[in-house]
Amino acid sequence: MALKIVTDSASDTPKSIIEKYGLHVIPTPVVIDEKDYFDGQTIFPAEFYDILRSKEDIKTYHINSAMFYDNFLPYAKNGDEVIYICFSTGIAGTFNAANIAKTELLEEYPDFDLTIIDSKCASLGFGLVTYYALKMQEAGASKEEIIDGINWHCKHMDHIFTVKTLEYLLKGGRLSRTSAVAGSLLDIKPIIEINDEGSLVAIEKVRGRQKSLKRLIEMVGERGVDLNNQMIGVVHGDDAETMEAVKDKLREKYSCSNFLDNYVGCAIGAHTGPGIIGIIYLDEESPYKKYLV
Repeated sequence: MALKIVTDSASDTPKSIIEKYGLHVIPTPVVIDEKDYFDGQTIFPAEFYDILRSKEDIKTYHINSAMFYDNFLPYAKNGDEVIYICFSTGIAGTFNAANIAKTELLEEYPDFDLTIIDSKCASLGFGLVTYYALKMQEAGASKEEIIDGINWHCKHMDHIFTVKTLEYLLKGGRLSRTSAVAGSLLDIKPIIEINDEGSLVAIEKVRGRQKSLKRLIEMVGERGVDLNNQMIGVVHGDDAETMEAVKDKLREKYSCSNFLDNYVGCAIGAHTGPGIIGIIYLDEESPYKKYLV
C-alpha cells in the first residue's frame, strides 16, 4: 500500500521525469484515419507532427471512463492511495470521465482513496505541477501537503503560447474562417493563454513570427516572479531550434537557469499545429520551495 501520483499524457511530462519517478502517465487517445493510437504509447510526438503535416485526418478525444477504470483498478486492488492530476476541464472532459470511473470503482472497492484534481492547466503546465508533487513526495511531504501544493501550483501556473500557422486553430473551430484568412494575409500570430477557467484563449495579436516570440518573452517578465530561481517550462511543436533560441533569450533577459522542456503532445498539438511555442512559469513565489530544492 502506497501513495501514487498519476497524470495523463496531455501534461507533456518529459520522459526523464517519468523514468526517474516511475510516474504512471495515462495516454490520451488520438485517431488517425479512423484508427486509434495512444499518445506516448503507440504514437510519439516526432512521428505525430510528420503525420499532421501530411494532412492526414487526425482527431483527438479525451480519455474515457472505461480507460480510467482500467488504469485505476490495480491501485484499488492493491489498496493504494492515488492522486490523479487531470487535464483542464476547460479543454477536455477528462475530469468528468475520471470521476465516473471513481464512482464505479468505489462500488467494488469502497475503501479506495482516489483524489482527482482538475488542474485547469494544459501541456507542461500540469507537467510542472506533477513534477512539483513528485518532488514534494520525495522530500517527505504528507499527502495533505501534496494535495495543497498541487492546488496552489495549479492556481499560479501561467501558460503563454504562440502558433506558427492559423490553419489548425481554424480546423479546430477556435478561429473563424474570416479571421484565419485575414490573419494569414497580415501574418498575424495570436498570443494564447490558459485562463482561470482552464480554457485556451487568444489575448493579443502580433504581426510576424519573431515579434510573437519576442512578445512571449516580454510577457514572462511582466507576469512571472522569481524567474531566476524557479523551473521554467518551455514546449515546442516539432521546432526544437526555436525552443532553444527562446531558452537562450530567457537566460539572457531574466537569468533563468532551470528549464523543463518537451514537445507539445498530441492532445494540444493536433489543434495548434507544428511550430507552437509555449512558456510556462509561476506568477507567484511558491510557498512550497523547501520541498522543491
